[in-house]
Amino acid sequence: LARAFVALQAWKRMIFRDPLNITGSWVGSEVCNYRGVFCGPSLHDPTLRVVSGIDLNHANLGGQLPSELGLLTELGIFHVNSNEFTGGLPESLKNLVLLGELDVSNNKLSGVFPAVTLQLPSLIYLDIRFNRFYGSIPAEIFDKKLDALFVNNNNFGNPIPANFGNSPVSVVVLANNQFTGNIPNSLGSMSRTLNEIVFLNNSLAGALPSEIGLLNQVSVFDVGFNKLSSGLPDSIANMVELVEFNVGNNFLSGILTDNVCNLPKIRNL
Repeated sequence: LARAFVALQAWKRMIFRDPLNITGSWVGSEVCNYRGVFCGPSLHDPTLRVVSGIDLNHANLGGQLPSELGLLTELGIFHVNSNEFTGGLPESLKNLVLLGELDVSNNKLSGVFPAVTLQLPSLIYLDIRFNRFYGSIPAEIFDKKLDALFVNNNNFGNPIPANFGNSPVSVVVLANNQFTGNIPNSLGSMSRTLNEIVFLNNSLAGALPSEIGLLNQVSVFDVGFNKLSSGLPDSIANMVELVEFNVGNNFLSGILTDNVCNLPKIRNL
């Protein structure tokens, strides 16, 4: 826990706004008593206690994330959503080889996509929505074994990588960005795991790929407010779990066929 003490004290020094006085308890070497810090047995030696989780959601903290966070090498959960952290994610986070959940949503983080997340071998949940990230989404993120990916409400742009369909996610939300180009045909390969997919409010163009008909477990499919054209593919009839289907505010043509209207679970169309 000595390394955790160094890391957390370095972080405390970089926090300049703390209206709930969360870090007021961050005094002394007993880091397991710090508010928002959770300890558990080490995976390498169960007789040792380590910092295994940080949950500072909705704390309204202002500051930055220091490189010393890389010292928390047995951290499994890092949740700091709904604060006012600025800057980027430190490269040292690559040392967090056990990190399964990373939630830095609803902050003021900026820069290109945080590539350090690609180096986290245990990561299954990544939430960076409602920040100020920009540029392209790296193709490598869709080769990771993620269960959930939220990148909505940033300033990402350019086409969605062609290997999009490699991702085993159950939920993926790309809404409210500036993505261009076509929806990748590869999304049909996500049929085994995908439940919700949201492309709302981007600049995606072209036709809806017929491969969406392979998504027979999807309950939410939202491509509203884009620049999609042509008609709806007949294969939609195979999307039998569909509850919410939004294609509004595009440039689609043709009529709404029974293929859609007769879907057994459809509620919002």
